[in-house]
Amino acid sequence: MMQMRLSVTLLMGLACGNVAVGQNVDSDVAYVDNGHLRHKLDIYTPEVASSAPLPVVFWIHGGGWQVGDKSDVGVKPQALTERGFIFVSTNYRLLPEVSMEELIRDVAKSLGWVQKHIATYGGDPQRIFVGGHSAGAQLAALICIDERYAEEVGASLDILKGCIPVDGDTYDIPKIIMTAELRQMLYGGKMFTFGHRQKFGNDPGKHVDFSAVTHVEKGKGIPPFLILYFSGNPDTRAQAGRLEEVLQSADIPAKAFGVRDSNHSRLNNDLGKPDDPATKELYKFLDQHVGSD
Repeated sequence: MMQMRLSVTLLMGLACGNVAVGQNVDSDVAYVDNGHLRHKLDIYTPEVASSAPLPVVFWIHGGGWQVGDKSDVGVKPQALTERGFIFVSTNYRLLPEVSMEELIRDVAKSLGWVQKHIATYGGDPQRIFVGGHSAGAQLAALICIDERYAEEVGASLDILKGCIPVDGDTYDIPKIIMTAELRQMLYGGKMFTFGHRQKFGNDPGKHVDFSAVTHVEKGKGIPPFLILYFSGNPDTRAQAGRLEEVLQSADIPAKAFGVRDSNHSRLNNDLGKPDDPATKELYKFLDQHVGSD
């Protein structure tokens, strides 16, 4: 295992798009002892240390549960460390090497590690926000709602101040499977060989169990949600509305916010950029909940 701590001011002449002036990054920190190559995370901290513990944004990359990397963070680390946050981006094992159950539990283990160790990096283990894009949005929503994953690693929903899933289409998996397969049948498309049905397991019970909406209940400590989506995609728009509705019906603060002038990738890549509408919503959400009890 190699752990690297880099000062951004020393990297100004290097082509390193995810690191910027005023922040440090601890790269490839192992969250499982003697684990898999992908049991690693990156921790971005402000270059100037704070006298008080800083809130944390824990980020889960997308890639259809099959590809993707913790380095796919755009300008989010720079933007959030400048606002006084620590930013953590995690890897996890991927399909089809492991099952969906193992993949989800990797993310939970990473979050559990952060709760136990982030104070060493100046972070506040009681003020963690969880976010993710695409497949990472499904994972973020699930581990913030289904308490079993956090509890297995000695954590709890109580440490979470908010959840920010970005353009996910699988908060209600049976509905997206039905929608996608009906579309294929109606318009003569070839049926999927490794679509959502197969990725989440052919057992319909698994589709229900891996759906965040299934586990929403009052009184569980589920944190507030900001659900960002590209409004030009009818699937992510419908899924965002579905998750918002279920959360609100359980008296959990939730807001779905759509961006029209964007797309699936750009919505994620633009987070943290000045004048980006989704970024403005993100900052309002963080400011509102960062100090809440």
